[in-house]
Amino acid sequence: MKSHQSAQMMKPATAAKKLGVYLPATPTAFQEGEVSRAELSRLQADPPEWLRELRQNGPHPRPVVAARLGVSIAGLARGGVTEPLTSEQIEALRQESPDWLEKERATQAEVRQEAARLKQRDAEKAAEADSRD
Repeated sequence: MKSHQSAQMMKPATAAKKLGVYLPATPTAFQEGEVSRAELSRLQADPPEWLRELRQNGPHPRPVVAARLGVSIAGLARGGVTEPLTSEQIEALRQESPDWLEKERATQAEVRQEAARLKQRDAEKAAEADSRD
């Protein structure tokens, strides 16, 4: 007896998140349908024009905006950025370099340094434990 494997489907919001795009900016057909894992893989491997356009120009969801500005999502909120931004708006913010952006970038750099320090410390502890065994 053969088992029929059904395709795993995901909601458009989940697919948009995995693709790194802002759902309301996607085509209506994408927003109203479900996306299979195979279809998601095809979209990632060979993106259609609308997806390339969204990824290049936006509007971009907050995680993408935060990454492009080098800050956390919470840092965006503290800076008053709550809406999706286009690539042009992100570049304008970079050029403008407001005080909140510089502060949040510094905070993010400190967080990364601390994470790296902890990772190094844990690796040293693991190596020390291995050498004792």
